[in-house]
Amino acid sequence: MPVLVTGGAGYIGSQTVLELTDAGETVVVLDDLSTGFEAAVSSPAKLVVGDVGNPTLLASVIAEYEIDAIIHFAGSIVVPESIVNPLGYYHNNTCKTRTLIESAVMGHVPHFIFSSTAAVYGAAGFEPVNENSPLRPQSPYGRSKLMSEWMLEDISNAHGLKYTVLRYFNVAGADPGGRTGQATKGATHLIKVASEAALGKRKFIEVFGTDYPTPDGTCIRDYIHVKDLALAHKLALTRLRGGGQNLTANCGYSRGYSVLEILNAVQRVNGTKLDIRFSNRRPGDPLAIVADSSVARSEFGWTPQFDNLDAIVSSALNWERAPLY
Repeated sequence: MPVLVTGGAGYIGSQTVLELTDAGETVVVLDDLSTGFEAAVSSPAKLVVGDVGNPTLLASVIAEYEIDAIIHFAGSIVVPESIVNPLGYYHNNTCKTRTLIESAVMGHVPHFIFSSTAAVYGAAGFEPVNENSPLRPQSPYGRSKLMSEWMLEDISNAHGLKYTVLRYFNVAGADPGGRTGQATKGATHLIKVASEAALGKRKFIEVFGTDYPTPDGTCIRDYIHVKDLALAHKLALTRLRGGGQNLTANCGYSRGYSVLEILNAVQRVNGTKLDIRFSNRRPGDPLAIVADSSVARSEFGWTPQFDNLDAIVSSALNWERAPLY
């Protein structure tokens, strides 16, 4: 039962492809390689280079490989960038997702897993958010993802497509086996950027905002290891194939760390000091957001294996020391 993974040459997508191929799944990756890497795609998987917004290509791939399920990662993900380029984000994240969902319906693909985000909650505060918490995205990025969630719900009601939406929090770390990791140039993920700075690949690390009403004045986020997130996708797929109904689930560890706590962890694990510089707040950055992940744990038996900040940081540093691509 082949699985189509869009954006499977990217950071999270490539880790999920590894998770699936390690489990014996047949995987087809569709990626335009604008931010992904051919070398990131696990060798048992088939790579098709192309645009997820191309309906002709999608129809051909779905028919040729008899796709049973789609896991959709392809899209744009930088909050500040979305504020200055909202049209680009609505095009990449919403319009192209609509094309993909339509292709799934036309191709009779029964299962769809959508890569969503905690940004749909907006400024949530210190208490963990659950899937029924108010949806108040503060950026075009968050809104573009929420629109796609709404489309999935409506199209499922009309056409019977079964789906799972995974809203994940701040993804970090690298494959424990060193096979894939975050390699995007100019990446904005905090642990990635801090790891680069710790190893001399960046001259300094910039902290945006020190006047938030938190214990140390910096934003608080829930960080999840990329391998645990990949496992969640595999388990969600198993649940759908077993007859599971539509589901939206948070993926996080239910524990928040401030920006300065993360930087201290990178310094501690690497044994070096960072050049930390402080700047003003960035537009669209919420104060704090932490996951209530009880739905994922109860509905498809997700049990994280890497819920440890130092382990996350260590894997990120190891990747930066010897990246494969």
